[in-house]
Amino acid sequence: MMFQKIIKTDLSKTTLLIRLMVGAVFLSEGIQKFLFADTLGAGRFAKIGLPNPEFLGNFVGSFEILCGILILIGLLTRVASIPLIIIMLVAIATTKSEVLAEKGFWEMMHGSRTDWAMLLGSIFLLMKGGGRWSIDRLLYKSKN
Repeated sequence: MMFQKIIKTDLSKTTLLIRLMVGAVFLSEGIQKFLFADTLGAGRFAKIGLPNPEFLGNFVGSFEILCGILILIGLLTRVASIPLIIIMLVAIATTKSEVLAEKGFWEMMHGSRTDWAMLLGSIFLLMKGGGRWSIDRLLYKSKN
């Protein structure tokens, strides 16, 4: 019964566009955390002062890859969106608060446009699910 609530989704065709955007960006960013660890992974985490940057870089990168793939295929879309929401909230809090303090509101908004798009896209998927063309929809139909 709980599984059914998690995978339940509507017949919206356009949800696919949000899934493609969110899934592709997180998949790409996760891969880049491993390819360019000094600037986008552990090195970036160390630069902003997060503890244990080696572990965190790999941990966050792994979640971005896994959740990005799940969202792209529409499998457990709601569940996969939760870690991504957390990642984006932490990213905004740790990287954009300094920009806000040093350069002001508009510079922070400019620099965080992708962050906000990924956060709101992930919240959308948490609320709506995977949509018509998702594995979630196929699983839900087969259970009913």
